Amino acid sequence: MDLSNATWRKSTKSGPNGGACVEVADGLPGAVAVRDSKDPSGPALVFAPAAWARFTRDLQR
Repeated sequence: MDLSNATWRKSTKSGPNGGACVEVADGLPGAVAVRDSKDPSGPALVFAPAAWARFTRDLQR
């Protein structure tokens, strides 16, 4: 999947200096991409939206 034009956002839980965090690109057709904020040109994981929703819901529990 080409993520070169994806719009990435950091978690609001990130520390003031951006620390160890992930960035998420949602709004992609049929996918949610996740990458390491310290390595934005590195690899990204791509999830189906339903799988990402389950994952984040489970984290909140």
